[in-house]
Amino acid sequence: MAHKIAISGSTIMSDTSLLHDLFIDETSHIEIGEFENEDAYQSFLGMIRNSNKSFGLHSPLFRNDSKYDLIEYVQYEPEESWVQFENEVKRMAEAGAAYILVHFPYFQDESKHPEKLIEEGLHRLSLLQTKYNLPIVCEPKLGMWKSARGIEYLHKFPVSVWKKYGLKLCMDIGDYLLASAKLSMDPLELIQKWQEYIKVVHLHNIEFIEGKYIWIPIHPSHENDDVHFAVKEILSFIAKQSNIYWVLEHTPHSCPKKEFVMEGIQWLKEDILKIE
Repeated sequence: MAHKIAISGSTIMSDTSLLHDLFIDETSHIEIGEFENEDAYQSFLGMIRNSNKSFGLHSPLFRNDSKYDLIEYVQYEPEESWVQFENEVKRMAEAGAAYILVHFPYFQDESKHPEKLIEEGLHRLSLLQTKYNLPIVCEPKLGMWKSARGIEYLHKFPVSVWKKYGLKLCMDIGDYLLASAKLSMDPLELIQKWQEYIKVVHLHNIEFIEGKYIWIPIHPSHENDDVHFAVKEILSFIAKQSNIYWVLEHTPHSCPKKEFVMEGIQWLKEDILKIE
């Protein structure tokens, strides 16, 4: 597999009536989760089978199910969350998904013995990956109030231990930019340690609107406008690895114009991935 340009269900907030908007010519893969119900999921599967696209699940499969609870209680007891996640892994293996992606490691904030908790989780995820023969991709996330503790704990985690469990990583560019600012670190420093394990990249820039963070499309105009984060250097570094899913993950909140999104895709293809 060469680099794949993909689109996320977040661009339509997994709205069942807009699923067709994900099937655009410029991408070859769809990453989606949080379906409204079983019917919506089955409708999506039918559309995938009639397309030439691959897909991956961003857990949870259904809206309001467990999203952050594999390590500690957020909305669900961890054991309940593990049961849900195993069911999702089984279903995705049966459906022919390219991978399943899960928020891990996720810590709300400070934690005791984070290294031990991360390794325990990796062990369980590795067993599921082997049992169902489906790649599991771990996405480190910011915690409550944009806490960078989870990303910091992962940064301190030994690569040699991670390697033992055979799991891949997703780098969420927005979360890593915000975490690096909180930790007073260069985002590349946080990412380069994990370069060979990166399988998925979540692509978006950030705007601050009324005190909230909005995920917006990537675009070359952001590189030098002194408003947005410059991301080209980070993306070019990650692109040295091959076989990555580059997932456009902006949300509809900023009402981005289609032309603006397409310009960002062209920039990604030509300037960063060097795809002719």
